[in-house]
Amino acid sequence: MKVTFYGYNTFLIDWGSNKIAIDPGGSFYIPDFFKTLIPKTEWRDITHIFVTHGDPDHHWHTDRVAKISGAKVICNEKMVRTIKGERLILGPRSKGLVFNTPIKNLYTVAVDETIVVDDLEITGVKGTHGPLILKVGPFSKTLHEGPEERFGYGEMGFHIKYKDRAIVNLGDTMLFEDEWEKVSSPDVLMIPIGGKIAGNTMDEEEALKAVQVMKPKMVIPVHYNCGAMFKKNYNPADDQLFKRRSEAMGVNCVILQNGKSIQL
Repeated sequence: MKVTFYGYNTFLIDWGSNKIAIDPGGSFYIPDFFKTLIPKTEWRDITHIFVTHGDPDHHWHTDRVAKISGAKVICNEKMVRTIKGERLILGPRSKGLVFNTPIKNLYTVAVDETIVVDDLEITGVKGTHGPLILKVGPFSKTLHEGPEERFGYGEMGFHIKYKDRAIVNLGDTMLFEDEWEKVSSPDVLMIPIGGKIAGNTMDEEEALKAVQVMKPKMVIPVHYNCGAMFKKNYNPADDQLFKRRSEAMGVNCVILQNGKSIQL
């Protein structure tokens, strides 16, 4: 298994005959606004696309990658609606909560539901996007997840098994200790840690509680020190503290920089 990180919560995973993309979004930092996080040179060979929720940094290029690659798209059932007999995913670049985008090979899963797509066993994992405080100069606005709000829509993590190994990606979520007790010792856990100031995900301390509950063999911290709007680092976190504390629990912690990989 080769795991490559592209910032935010975006990954490519070469795993057997599969090439899995997680959250093929666009940059939310103004100088590179909505530029693809996964290089276009990688798109054609992708076999499966997982989308944790509908925010631009996670979903902006989903349909484009799927069209070029023919990949199967897997998302929360909430991300899809049937309109006039056609199943449509939440529009990646539409304003507001608009379901207008057909995907040729589309699979949905609910929290705690398990489906099989090709040789992947996929279970939905509980997740809820936290509120996000956006500040531009003297102006600020707090965005909240809601049933009719685009922000954070459809947030859910994935437990993905292939043969005798498993990975868990939680997307952008707050802490759910009780619900995550059923997730037992995945080989890799990808977990957000940048919520201390931005408030939209767990912070380091909360993420450490999740690590203690799930007991992964390896943990990769994500969605911190990211650019957003005009700010180069919108959600700072101390990854070295997180690494020390994780490894004190006997969990290997790998910090990946943008574009870097680890072979497992």
